[in-house]
Amino acid sequence: MNATRALIVGGGPAGAAVAIELARAGLPHLLIERSRETGDALCGGFLSWRTLDTLARLGIDPDQLNPARTTTVRIFAGSRVAHAALPRPALSVSRRRLDTVLLAAAVAQGAAVERGVTVRAIEDGQVRTADGAVIAAPALFLANGKSDVRGTARPASARGADPTLGIRVRIVPPPAMARALAGQIDLYLFDRGYAGLAMQEDGSANLCMAVHRSRLQEAGTPADLLAELGRAMPALGEWVAAIAPDATIDAIANVPYGWRQTTGQAGQYRLGDQAGVIPSLAGEGMGIAMASGLAAARAYRTDGAGGAAAWQQRLARTLARPIGVAGAVRRVAESRGAAQLIPFAHPALIRMLAQATRIGA
Repeated sequence: MNATRALIVGGGPAGAAVAIELARAGLPHLLIERSRETGDALCGGFLSWRTLDTLARLGIDPDQLNPARTTTVRIFAGSRVAHAALPRPALSVSRRRLDTVLLAAAVAQGAAVERGVTVRAIEDGQVRTADGAVIAAPALFLANGKSDVRGTARPASARGADPTLGIRVRIVPPPAMARALAGQIDLYLFDRGYAGLAMQEDGSANLCMAVHRSRLQEAGTPADLLAELGRAMPALGEWVAAIAPDATIDAIANVPYGWRQTTGQAGQYRLGDQAGVIPSLAGEGMGIAMASGLAAARAYRTDGAGGAAAWQQRLARTLARPIGVAGAVRRVAESRGAAQLIPFAHPALIRMLAQATRIGA
């Protein structure tokens, strides 16, 4: 059996934030990550202004991720559109770039990182890996994102009666389309789903959808759904037409939007999506991941493994407002009457909702 004082499961933004803070404090720890090479995760390409503040606390210059800033949001529903300036500049970045920069910063601070380690189960404070090893740790930081691990899985009821799927496709647009999208993020609302579109640092546009299973089943395949939405919304249709014939459409099933971990357990800090899953139209998933990682590491510095339960309950209270507000907005956005409400989407209201769905570091 191997042992470490603090074990971080997952090398994404939440896990990297913990590792950076523990390394700075000189506290023994180990971060394990299942991938040997950093890939491009499906979710989390938007970093809000609050998230940029958290990055600064982690010692990350946002220009390392993308020197361009996102300043405007446009919301499309049917043939109608609303737009507003964001409260402060944000940015869009590929997860490959974000995760690479954050984990490199952790290693530069002296973090202990092992890659290619897949966790199969967590029981009684012990982590069992795919190769049969057992790792014991008084403090466990769960930073495994939307993927669950046996022994710490979120309840099946969190998925709801009509589960949500995440769908993503990368688009390499012609220069004129790239220029037209620069500096803004577009949201497309439709029956039982929505899509977000933004330019990233590598010159590609990231098109992400959250769609209920029933809606996808009615359309057929993800490609069928994109084609159908493109016909219904010409502004989106222009982008759907630019999707390369051989483009990969990635998907993740059963995303438990709106769920929060409201109880705590000694020795176990749940972070990011393992603590609460905010609807993606809020653009604060990465903010919650990094802010919770930073806060958990600081709580561990002060209270050790024994402080995890109380900290988890405090985090649940902190997440209640942003997740609750985002959930209410999501229900409206996915309704059949969303287009009728667009004329009432005043820029001041959009900015107010944007502020209400943020989390601080």
